[in-house]
Amino acid sequence: MAPTALLSVSDKEGLVALAEGLLAHGYRILSSGGTAAALAAAGLPVTKVAEHTGAPEILGGRVKTLHPRIHGGILAKRNDPAHQADLAAQAIDPIDVVVVNLYPFQRTVADPQVSWETAVENIDIGGPAMVRAAAKNHADVAVLTDPAQYGGFLEALAAGGADEALRRRLALAAFAHTAAYDAAIATWLAGRLGAEEASRADGAGANAADAIPALQLTLPARQSLRYGENPHQKALWYGSAAAGWGASRQLQGKELSYNNLLDLEAALATVREFGYGEPTGAGSQGEGPADPAINLPAAVVVKHTNPCGVATGSGGAEALLRALDADRISAFGGIVALNRAVDAAAAEHLAGLFLECVVAPAFEPAARERLAAKGNLRLLELDPASIAAAGGQQLRSVLGGVLAQDLDDQPIDPASWQVVSQRQPSEAEWADLRFAWRVVRHVRSNAIAVAAAGQSLGIGAGQMNRVGSAQIALAAAGERARGAVLASDGFFPFDDTVRLAASHGITAVIQPGGSVRDGDSIQACNELGLAMVTTGRRHFLH
Repeated sequence: MAPTALLSVSDKEGLVALAEGLLAHGYRILSSGGTAAALAAAGLPVTKVAEHTGAPEILGGRVKTLHPRIHGGILAKRNDPAHQADLAAQAIDPIDVVVVNLYPFQRTVADPQVSWETAVENIDIGGPAMVRAAAKNHADVAVLTDPAQYGGFLEALAAGGADEALRRRLALAAFAHTAAYDAAIATWLAGRLGAEEASRADGAGANAADAIPALQLTLPARQSLRYGENPHQKALWYGSAAAGWGASRQLQGKELSYNNLLDLEAALATVREFGYGEPTGAGSQGEGPADPAINLPAAVVVKHTNPCGVATGSGGAEALLRALDADRISAFGGIVALNRAVDAAAAEHLAGLFLECVVAPAFEPAARERLAAKGNLRLLELDPASIAAAGGQQLRSVLGGVLAQDLDDQPIDPASWQVVSQRQPSEAEWADLRFAWRVVRHVRSNAIAVAAAGQSLGIGAGQMNRVGSAQIALAAAGERARGAVLASDGFFPFDDTVRLAASHGITAVIQPGGSVRDGDSIQACNELGLAMVTTGRRHFLH
């Protein structure tokens, strides 16, 4: 009897080549639905599952492979006489290879507007059942769940067959595949039900953990990293290849490191304040900015997760030059993010610098050619759709557990801000205050940003007192602070920061407000002729 392979895949990549290889090794092909149609269209012999089972697909395709002739053929132990007797009594042929990947649930629910009904219809039932059955019986059955496995499996067949070690590895991958799939479903359902559950928890008290859905987290291993934050720390990268950094395309350079990924995350979050990709509009694939009033080419330079230079410009090259000029010393060895495609002019600014990584929506051919000589420089293309697919929750580990929170990426709302000083900001100051507020929310607390004319001039990050961060930012800005504005991620508990800012020539200040001593800072502004705006929203970053 010819060995049998069952092929039922959502992702058709490599399907025809795999089927051709199986046929060349004497396999009979069973298939259903679109997979059978694709094989038939390629001129390959295929037996439809409905013909094999004698039962038609029913319920609009919800039931195709859930049949004893399928699952009996997969689960039967070849060395168990009772199992073999059952197969013979029911005229069931054994199935030796199962090739299944699942309905694209994760891709479907990446659309925040997806309907409940559409999401539910993309929950695969028959596929996971076959995958789990084949993985359980891996002593006799090989299960393939990823097109990347096809080539190696065919090579194994050519060398005499899939040995036990290979089948066990494939079974492990299969169980990881279904676990990740189920986790994605549970996570999406929890998200949709979250508001209702949260309101119940609020009504029952802050410790109503039974109203909080469990966190289902299953991520594929992407790669081992050279080391963690330091050479003595081991590090791994887990993540989907369909979203976020896992979906980025590295055009050149060394492998990404642990610190590279952290810095890239910070740089991307900052540059997205000004939009990402081409300006949104009819036919555009770009991502809109946090504040629709700003949609300018922008560039960010990051060191140790803090922006050291942020600027906008008439084009990507000008924005990059201004971001670099904001702090040339700190830019050495930094990470650069741009929100527009990198062209030849921008590449020229990058070519003479030592940098770790550059990320942008795209790199034009001339830019790639100019930067090719910098072989160690990592160039990454990341499109807006891959960012959107990554979701909006942030996870951090603590001893014995995980903390989860929404990303602090809600659009800023200047219309809700209040001028609390006697003097109103000028039009130019308003523009600078909006820019500085976008920057300071991405600086580690206590955070201070000094800015003017769409360019950061000094950044004070991570100090244990706010006036200490202000001293650093103002010292970095130097004489450029005269006529500039200052932003603070948290309120001023005293008037010392305002008085320090005024002594360096700062003319306007923006901060959340909310201190019981707000009056002291406001009085200092009035006394010194500064304008002060409060936003009503804090942006601590730890």
